[in-house]
Amino acid sequence: MQYKLSVISDIVEGIRLGDDVIINHVFVDSRNRVERMEAALFVAIRGERHDGHDYVGELYAKGIRNFIVDRDFSLENIREENVVIVENTLKAIQDIAADCRDSFSFPVLGITGSNGKTCVKEWIYQIFQSAETISRSPKSYNSQTGVPLSILLSDSASTLGIFEAGISLPGEMSRLEKILHPDTGIFTNIGDAHQENFRDIGQKINEKLQLFRKSELLIYCSDYTALHRAVSESQHEYSTFTWGHGDECKLKILDKTCIQNRTVLKIRINDSKLKERYGNEQEFEIPFSDSASMENAMHCIAFALTKGFDISLLKASLANIAPVAMRLELKEGINRCTIINDSYNSDINSLTIALDFLDGLTQHERKTLILSDIMQSESDEGKLYRQVSKLLQSRGISRFTGIGEALERNSACFIENTDIPDCSFYRDTDKFLKRCNKAGFSNEAVLLKGSRQFRFEKISRLLEVQVHQTVLEVNMNALVDNLNYFRSKLNEGVKLMAMVKASSYGLGSSEIAALLQYHRVDYLAVAYVDEGVGLRENGITMPVVVLNTEPDNFDIMIEYRLEPEIYSINSLLSFLKTASGMGISSYPVHIKADTGMHRLGFAENDLPELCRILKNSQTVKAASVFSHLVASEDSRHDGFTVLQIERFKIFCRLLEQGIGYPFIKHILNSSGIERFPDAQFDMTRLGIGLYGVGIDANRNCLARVGTLSSAIVQIKQVGEGETVGYGRHGKVTSPKTIATIPIGYADGLNRKLGNGKGYFTVNGKPAPITGNICMDSCMIDITGMDAGEGDRVIVMGDAPSVYEIADATDTIPYEILTGISQRVKRVYVSL
Repeated sequence: MQYKLSVISDIVEGIRLGDDVIINHVFVDSRNRVERMEAALFVAIRGERHDGHDYVGELYAKGIRNFIVDRDFSLENIREENVVIVENTLKAIQDIAADCRDSFSFPVLGITGSNGKTCVKEWIYQIFQSAETISRSPKSYNSQTGVPLSILLSDSASTLGIFEAGISLPGEMSRLEKILHPDTGIFTNIGDAHQENFRDIGQKINEKLQLFRKSELLIYCSDYTALHRAVSESQHEYSTFTWGHGDECKLKILDKTCIQNRTVLKIRINDSKLKERYGNEQEFEIPFSDSASMENAMHCIAFALTKGFDISLLKASLANIAPVAMRLELKEGINRCTIINDSYNSDINSLTIALDFLDGLTQHERKTLILSDIMQSESDEGKLYRQVSKLLQSRGISRFTGIGEALERNSACFIENTDIPDCSFYRDTDKFLKRCNKAGFSNEAVLLKGSRQFRFEKISRLLEVQVHQTVLEVNMNALVDNLNYFRSKLNEGVKLMAMVKASSYGLGSSEIAALLQYHRVDYLAVAYVDEGVGLRENGITMPVVVLNTEPDNFDIMIEYRLEPEIYSINSLLSFLKTASGMGISSYPVHIKADTGMHRLGFAENDLPELCRILKNSQTVKAASVFSHLVASEDSRHDGFTVLQIERFKIFCRLLEQGIGYPFIKHILNSSGIERFPDAQFDMTRLGIGLYGVGIDANRNCLARVGTLSSAIVQIKQVGEGETVGYGRHGKVTSPKTIATIPIGYADGLNRKLGNGKGYFTVNGKPAPITGNICMDSCMIDITGMDAGEGDRVIVMGDAPSVYEIADATDTIPYEILTGISQRVKRVYVSL
């Protein structure tokens, strides 16, 4: 895109101040790296949980000079810059995108539905990429901001656009339709997603159908009766192309044959024009056997046939269609490296997004990119890779490895036009693997960004730490969703401290801390000084509070800029002695008040001495005062919780009067944020709720962050009268099929779950644990199940949930999460 700011101002009906500059990049996330600041426009969007206006000053300090803001924003600090003032900034970016869409000379396919949008989009891209130059939504950019950003990232030289659109509220799709107004539409399916915001399923269908109000053709499966009825009863101008099992379908499924994870679809063509081109019947093979993949494939087939696509190429593409890995994986690598595996797709936009993620990893100064050829129909190959080289030049990449014939041909773009100190190029992945020196990768972040055919999973296996098959998968998107859920509960201006002690409740340390720093929480809190030191050594620069302090470590805390909890006169005097000896002044400390926990903290009768020391000290300053609630989650003890809050108010008032200056006050934990909103004070502390564990009232509002899984390593038939496991407790009363799973009590699996008390989930079905749990393995009963060696097994996830496991072992979810052994591999995924 390229617009004059005056044109943008006219489009959004705004008031323009400053110079009339050329804009070629629009962004809404202040954390994104911007290449040409003078040509970038930041749109400050007010959301339910974030307000982009809060970051205008920060962006100004970085060099951004062009902004769209709303009328309520004070221009005092950016008065001399280029500003467009509007009523609604979200509508403004949507209006800009709509104008950009109107300039497209290529057809647009719009995709909506409850599930499958991204997969259908990516499969159509795989099928058409050799024949078309395609612009498409990056990842799952289908929201009220994602759709306009997708449009603004599009290439004007494209010959096909593929964009997805999703909604969660009534009225949203009509706004997206004004931006996209697709020529052809696909309605993938209809399900329960976001149903809570709609009166009934019919209302949701009709809302989604608004996307195709001006389309020429709509493709959908008429087997969804509610969808078919809504389309039939609606007043629309578009033609319909249906597929399904009914005789009236344009494409009727005659047969579906599944053989060893492959499916052959036999279809009859009932459309007269298509029948002339393709005949009466056709067969298509896909390398999947699940119903969702079959449905996605049928949408792709329908779209391809309506576009007159070559049938031989279509069959070949479908037979080798690659699964869509809709997530970015963060793994522990060899020699203290971090591996970021993003083989979701490979184009200039997705590369930019992946590099933004790489920027957010603070634990490594050295950053490496291993990139394959970008498989898109680009008429000017040199232009494409010059663009890539400029992108890398702006990102501080330390080492670049290009794999593929196109990158090898264009190596000069990177060697001559960038200051990347280490560039190398290989014809294919196998040649790289033959020459790769694993010892050459050390203490760096390595981003793998490869098109599917380059098989970068081979590189990932080479560079990641090899551990056993049990994995704790940490969903970073779910963690951010939980963070935003609790943020939405806070009053304006209330700060947030995130608890990352005990390796973030067992889920990970520096990886989660880096994400929280990226999302601008105000403080992190750890239990012990070594945890804080680890965060600092991994690039965490934000304030970190240490809750369990020891005088022997005070000098280390000061060296690493860690802020101590002070809970007694003795601990305060010890810290003062250390800090004054190091010539420190005004060092921030956090005063702990005991309001009823009776664990650590100052009592009210300690206040006179505490006030005297703090008032007279130039060495330390009370940054905050806090206390712990005993039972904020339990309504039976609400009276005592209220008493604690009143005691805390009195303690803070007396301390503030005694020392003569204000400080941050905080007492609420996760359940307190939910249940006692009037006690937010200046800051709240978010712990277990951040990781997806809540009280009964909000369990359904929180997203599960951790999934513990393993795999079947062996299956045995065990006869009647035999036993399974140590001690012969697993008695077999009838012939059983027993599977061995490589997870045991050394991995954190509680022995109380043995002998049928606990279960795992195998291919959607519960499999009880049989016999005693061993140190490194356990056995489950899979009698009658369709399961084989290598199949994944859910140890903790949706079922069994962390709540079920805690109940079965007579403990609390905290203990279950923190008890997962460090030898269990953590994999961090971002969808």
